[in-house]
Amino acid sequence: MPQLKISTRLILFISLLVLLQTLVTGGFATRYLNNSLQEQMGIRALHLATTIAQIPMVREAVANRDSAPLNQFVAELMQISDVAFVSIGDHQGIRLAHPVPDRIGNPMQGDDNELALVYGQRYVSEAVGSLGPSIRGKTPVFGDEGEIIGVVSVGYLTDSVRETVASYRNVLLSVSTLILLISILAAIWIARRFKAAIYGLEPHQIARLFEERNATLESVREGIIAVNADGVITIMNRAALVILGLPPDQSQIGRQVRDVLPESRLAELLVSGEPEYDRPIIRNGEELVANRIPIRDGDQIIGAVSSFRRKNEIDLISQQLTQVRQYAETLRSQTHEYMNKLHTISGLIQIGASDKALEMIGQETQEQQSLIQLLTRSVAEPVLLGCILGKYNRAQELGLRLEIDPESHMEALPPHIVPEQLVTILGNLLDNAFDANLESGQKLISLSMTDLGQDLVFEVEDQGPGIPIAERSRIFERGYSSKAEHNPGIGLQLVSDTVTRLRGEITVSAGDDCGTRFTVYLPRELGQR
Repeated sequence: MPQLKISTRLILFISLLVLLQTLVTGGFATRYLNNSLQEQMGIRALHLATTIAQIPMVREAVANRDSAPLNQFVAELMQISDVAFVSIGDHQGIRLAHPVPDRIGNPMQGDDNELALVYGQRYVSEAVGSLGPSIRGKTPVFGDEGEIIGVVSVGYLTDSVRETVASYRNVLLSVSTLILLISILAAIWIARRFKAAIYGLEPHQIARLFEERNATLESVREGIIAVNADGVITIMNRAALVILGLPPDQSQIGRQVRDVLPESRLAELLVSGEPEYDRPIIRNGEELVANRIPIRDGDQIIGAVSSFRRKNEIDLISQQLTQVRQYAETLRSQTHEYMNKLHTISGLIQIGASDKALEMIGQETQEQQSLIQLLTRSVAEPVLLGCILGKYNRAQELGLRLEIDPESHMEALPPHIVPEQLVTILGNLLDNAFDANLESGQKLISLSMTDLGQDLVFEVEDQGPGIPIAERSRIFERGYSSKAEHNPGIGLQLVSDTVTRLRGEITVSAGDDCGTRFTVYLPRELGQR
């Protein structure tokens, strides 16, 4: 069976859509009209019933159970209003006035008088009365002393509502049919215009263009540039203009990529066809990370797409992951350390060495309190304090000793430095020091801090094997590791990036005895450097 043309399918789709909308809208409008009419008739009936109940003549006649003036009043009212009935009853619900004289003196029907006669409420109800199903407004009649002496019921027959809705429904059906016919004609016109707008292309031809867009969407969704086989830019989103420092109000589409971005490798990619992932590039002094992939039609390269983002966004995620890992290590270290000591104390108690257990508890308490007092006296930031305390416990777990300079001092941080950035710096430096000491078999790691000058200064010194002078310029590069048996890490590279972002400086030198000393300088004010 031959496939329908896109214009034919579009006409059918729009026509069916309009038909569905017409049916849904017509059904909703009819139902809404029915409900609205019932509500409006109920309100009108209630207002009229309230007005009647407040007429002095009606109140007096109801109090005296005088039906003659009430029936005369009801008859005159029925001639000048569109209500189906007006019924007035006494305090027991016995009719005193009714459009049908034979029913006067009989109880009012519908069983819906209780709220009015017992509780004195005004309301709208639906019930089946002597004239059939109706919407009625009911209100109590009050005597001179405020007592309930009767009830007024004004109603419209439900059949009249249905007749009114039916008349409107016929009009609505005619209008909907007209709208449907107009929509079908509009669908034909739209389909022809659409066919012309896409240069007569059929779906399989549009699919090739879709593959280009799909490849763009599969890349990182920040800055996006796509070129055709001739190197002409076909896509460049606003984010790309902003990130690359190009005028955001000037479109670059239609220009050669080499004219806009001379350093771009998209032109080479059109020749080689080799995709590139996570390639660092520098633009306007800002480091970006780019992905470049070719767009193919079979074996033929028909274009290329590049997506890129700011490197600091990736670093931010890495910092957050590092902080989460450090917090987890802190909790694990503390739990492990205290469980060991609790087991030891438990064993001493079980063998009857209570004195030793008490001595150990006192020693542990004294050491922990001394450390906490030193840190709380020296460090004002709780997050930084928690990081150092966690690293202290981690060192003990590893059989190392983290010594904190008692002269350390670190008050409130400047506004441009957030605590998590210091956690990234110190956490990674201390982890690096732990690894170095474990490699050399030494125990001591030293940490000092001061904020007494123009800079915040942090110094971490280990007793590891040290770093050769020739290697010191490379240790902050991504993936560098002096230990071939370990996977290359990014700890020191994160430290360097964070320090650079804070416009600080980090130096590497030999320790006093052996090992390596890292010193970090962070300016109190950004304008200082």
